Amino acid sequence: MLTAFARAFKTPDLRKKLLFTLGIIVIYRIGTHIPIPGVDYRAVQVCIDQASTNQGLFGLVNMFSGGALLQITIFALGIMPYITASIILQLLTVVIPRLEALKKEGQAGTAKITQYTRYLTVALAILQGTGLVATARSGSLFPNCQVAGQIVPDRSIFTTVVMVITMTAGTATVMWLGELITDRGIGNGMSILMFISIAATFPSALWAIKQQGSLADGWIEFGTVVAVGLVMIGLVVFVEQAQRRIPVQYAKRMIGRRSYGGTSTYIPLKVNQAGIIPVIFASSLLYIPALIAQFSGGNADWKVWIEKNLAQTDAPMHIVLYFFLIIFFAFFYVAISFNPEEVADNMKKYGGFIPGIRAGRPTAEYLSYVLNRITWPGSLYLGLIALVPTMALAGFGANQNFPFGGTSILIIVGVGLETVKQIESQLQQRNYEGFLR
Repeated sequence: MLTAFARAFKTPDLRKKLLFTLGIIVIYRIGTHIPIPGVDYRAVQVCIDQASTNQGLFGLVNMFSGGALLQITIFALGIMPYITASIILQLLTVVIPRLEALKKEGQAGTAKITQYTRYLTVALAILQGTGLVATARSGSLFPNCQVAGQIVPDRSIFTTVVMVITMTAGTATVMWLGELITDRGIGNGMSILMFISIAATFPSALWAIKQQGSLADGWIEFGTVVAVGLVMIGLVVFVEQAQRRIPVQYAKRMIGRRSYGGTSTYIPLKVNQAGIIPVIFASSLLYIPALIAQFSGGNADWKVWIEKNLAQTDAPMHIVLYFFLIIFFAFFYVAISFNPEEVADNMKKYGGFIPGIRAGRPTAEYLSYVLNRITWPGSLYLGLIALVPTMALAGFGANQNFPFGGTSILIIVGVGLETVKQIESQLQQRNYEGFLR
């Protein structure tokens, strides 16, 4: 990987793309430290210093924003509204025929769906920004902080509107920066910004583990966590690269005097076909009852039960539900994102077949059978990876949003592998030596 980056910097056009990407990253990180108007920055810092390591409901969003959410900066919402909008549009594509038709239209249809995603991102940013401002004004953002109610001193409607508009504009700017990286830089822009947001939490999280440790002034705990993280990275790389290759043979066809087909290829079915989506879905679904309980008054029995069993990430009920929800959403997302019947029809249309399997419906049934078989280990792997910080690292003061576990490690490895592959492919295009030197 380091060799690929070294060779890329020696290539002039690739060097420009890498430097452009680094420049956008610097701008993004600067924006995550600029507070929005109407916020008492000193009160925010006091509450952050007093906050516990587990931020509960807002921990996942804070991780995706690179720590900007709890500091209430202009990029406080980060790319979370865009991620949510993309997932919603992808799910609606299966339900709404109009979106499904646009998806089949090629580049023009994809551009239209991207435009819808931008509109939905702005709408979600307004909704989430309003919720964040209301939470900060009520003091619920930092429930254990004495000065939490002083974070927003001016509670007028004008100040509230300005805060919401600023955060919405910040989300739109982040979306624009991501598209600039995609067009003029290296890799997928949104994935790169997500990678940077999560990686930005690494130093503080690791240093917190060291400070909370007691063995050899915390260095034993620090080294253990780093070792566990490296093992997890190796495991994630191994599983993310694993795939089942289904061979496909195309029969020869004579069109005029020319012969077409007769080639062999394969359909790559990844073990983790759903990616990170099931973990995000399961986390969001479990946060809903805890969020309702947090904003409801009184001490009703149902509220006490939710706070005890669902709001606490180390509660047995939360762990079990989280694990089974990840498995459920893994199968659900694979079912809506991969259509065996459509793949079988396309193969039959172009004269392709799987050796030993008849074309048409038997091919679709075979693909569905193989997909279900490999989704089981993929879903179990996602569930175990997501629960490692809660169960194995709890003794070191880590939580479910610790960088070496769950959602973060999957994104870090996935984006890293994707970016390196793109750099290597562009290097091969520019430095292909051929058979004859």
